[in-house]
Amino acid sequence: MQKSECHGDTQLRNRVTGNYFQRTSSSPQIKHRTAVQRSKSSPSSNSPDSARKVHPRPSDKLNPKTINPFGEQSRAPSAFAAVYSKGGIPCRLVHGSVKHRLQWDSPPEHLSFDPLLITLAEGLRETKHPYTFVSKEGFRELLLVRDAPEKAVPLLPRLIPVLKAALAHSDDDVFERGLNALVQLSVVVGPSLNDHLKHLLTSLSKRLRDKKFKEPITNALQNLEQHGGSGCLIIIKAKIPTYCSICC
Repeated sequence: MQKSECHGDTQLRNRVTGNYFQRTSSSPQIKHRTAVQRSKSSPSSNSPDSARKVHPRPSDKLNPKTINPFGEQSRAPSAFAAVYSKGGIPCRLVHGSVKHRLQWDSPPEHLSFDPLLITLAEGLRETKHPYTFVSKEGFRELLLVRDAPEKAVPLLPRLIPVLKAALAHSDDDVFERGLNALVQLSVVVGPSLNDHLKHLLTSLSKRLRDKKFKEPITNALQNLEQHGGSGCLIIIKAKIPTYCSICC
């Protein structure tokens, strides 16, 4: 009788012990399956969908090329953008129903060209609004003041490399702004530009291969010749032999 009871107790302990080991051995499997299910049910924080949910802005759809100069940017701002955001450009953009205009803090004729004219020329390489408008319009209006030639000529050695960078830019709009600025500068400084012209003609010669720029570049070269005189024609022909003079 004692042997049967001992045998029964042994079987009971084995069953209990077996159930315990079975539960403990299956516990990691259950935890693993639960973790996998959670990972499948929850979206990845690195997925494109989650990135789009975190960062969308309504302005991106309305005007993706417009930028807030006072907002936080994902990369460091350009030199012109940094100056503009700090109020270093003494004018502001006024939005009109038909077209925009600039409102100067003081009359442009009272402003020093150094370094304002160079800073505006650097802004010609911008591709975001309002920098594009402020730079091209500010450059144009500053050169319209009465004593612009006396103020602009001493700045040519520093101004030409900046215009060269705009003319060599891959963006078509940047190139056109640089081309217009070059013509505006030629009207003001006249033959004084001739000594620096060779540094700019290489970019114009390359763009002449593009049919859509052939006419505007030809018109620009004719304006350069008109205000630079016969000495300018010699320089142009040396770099662009196919150029036809306005005297032809």
